[in-house]
Amino acid sequence: MNGKTFAPSEALKDFVMCYWTLDFPRENTPQINTIVPDGTMKLIFHYGDLYWHHPPEGDRFLQPRCFLIGQLTQPYIVEPDGDTGTFVVRFHPNGFIPFTTMPIKAMEYRPIAISTLFGKEGAQLEEGILHAQTTTKRIQIAEDFLLARLTDEQTIDQIITSTVDTILATKGQISVAELSEQNQVHRRQLVRKFSSAIGLSPKQLSKTIRLQSTLKALLRKRPSKLTDLAYDNEYYDQSHFIKDFREFTGISPKEFYGDDLKMSMLFDQAP
Repeated sequence: MNGKTFAPSEALKDFVMCYWTLDFPRENTPQINTIVPDGTMKLIFHYGDLYWHHPPEGDRFLQPRCFLIGQLTQPYIVEPDGDTGTFVVRFHPNGFIPFTTMPIKAMEYRPIAISTLFGKEGAQLEEGILHAQTTTKRIQIAEDFLLARLTDEQTIDQIITSTVDTILATKGQISVAELSEQNQVHRRQLVRKFSSAIGLSPKQLSKTIRLQSTLKALLRKRPSKLTDLAYDNEYYDQSHFIKDFREFTGISPKEFYGDDLKMSMLFDQAP
């Protein structure tokens, strides 16, 4: 379920992390997929069959064909309704803000139809991408749309950019106090900036990135002791590690291996 990734153009590399495609027949797709929070927002276009979402509370519902998914702070459970054919625009943690007038925080854990988000232009974007016959053409259509909306690059806050870069470089193993000191900005101001530009607090993004790093380590090499893995990723202790792991994946580290559920998890597996 890794799919294929494609790099953005030079003009959009500060905003778009990558483009991503998934093409699988239903028989090769796990019945239930757990999407693990990764600190990014995504535009998702289903040119194949749709997916059901199983929310933590309430009945499942069919996702829109084309939508934005806001920041995730807990596992997002989906189920294929048929064959998968999906094109994804994945933004950097603070990369989506220049393209929308809707508050980023209001998008958390929500699939928002692209036609709702962008109006008539969004409907045209949907039509273009859904009718495109190749990934190259879909990328071109997406980039033309985004570049047309990128009228003011000053909406990217350099303090936020620097802080996000630090979080990624340290794999989330850094405190908010250290981030505040390094960027010479008051902690409360930094939290407000993050909420506005990313939809997460610095602490939430750091936890997310650290867990992503831990998941990659689990897939690369099964450690002899979970305690060693916890300390390698600077968790206070094993119970802290297990708590965060369950918060983001819905299962324990042992369950991650026990029933081969790792195969049904979609998360950031880039190097």
